[in-house]
Amino acid sequence: MQAARQTISFLNQRFREVGLRPDSRRGQNFLIDLNLVQLLARSAEVSPQDVVLEVGTGMGSLTAMLAADAETVVTVEVDRNLYGLAAEELLQYNNVRMLCQDALKNKNTMHPLVIETVTEALGSRLSENTPARAIIPGFKLAANLPYNIATPIVSNLLLSPVVPESMTVTIQRELAERITARPRCKDYSALSVWMQVQCDTEIVRIMRPGVFWPRPKVESAIIRIVPRADLRARIADLDFFHGFARSMFMHRRKFLRSVLVSAYKHRLDKPGVDEILADQALDAKSRSEELDIDQMLSLCDAIRAKLAAGA
Repeated sequence: MQAARQTISFLNQRFREVGLRPDSRRGQNFLIDLNLVQLLARSAEVSPQDVVLEVGTGMGSLTAMLAADAETVVTVEVDRNLYGLAAEELLQYNNVRMLCQDALKNKNTMHPLVIETVTEALGSRLSENTPARAIIPGFKLAANLPYNIATPIVSNLLLSPVVPESMTVTIQRELAERITARPRCKDYSALSVWMQVQCDTEIVRIMRPGVFWPRPKVESAIIRIVPRADLRARIADLDFFHGFARSMFMHRRKFLRSVLVSAYKHRLDKPGVDEILADQALDAKSRSEELDIDQMLSLCDAIRAKLAAGA
């Protein structure tokens, strides 16, 4: 199998042949432990009916494994040189659609061409009656994500026109621990709230630096994220909640009252904030990191209602 060739010696040889070196600015760290590549592919639970999005084709090692099981793999590589090398490795797979571009339009939005290509691949599974931002059965993200775009990829896909039914990716261990963190710990953050309010999250495996080439300075993790329609249905306005979660941790050491007054200045006055906190049975001197997911959701709904009433 093509994937079995992704060793340090193979990568070094291929890079020397074309006069290239891995680009650290683009987070190019190749997973060279075949067992872990296989674990990543297995954990994605790809079936012959699935359309899989991969961000960061690299040399096509994971792509080949996914293509062997999926109906279609849409794989995105921003580096033109890597794109060319991967195209040679993946020549035999006619169910792979390669895109040479950035997967992101900007830090808050997936690139439209990526979404368009996925949508085309999904074909008849989508219809005029498919709601925008619906979780699409048979659409999955599986990737060894470049470190520098890992957060916006997993975060933005939850706001994209089509939402994957699962996201199985390698990311920095620190980021994985932030995604899965619980209240009252240092890793609990806006990202924790945004992901957990609508997804089940699980760290599958911690990975030491030596399983990558070049070796990164930090540990990594395989994480599995599963969006749930029942959880997302509780969120009245996804965009509003996204902004709310970010504002709640903008000044994480401030008291809750000060955070809300600052976040919604000119829209909510101090008495209005105090009224909301009292209704929510929240101590004005508590901090955002102390609120669990249900409390965050309830507080967001109360603020949104108060703003709408005052409009």
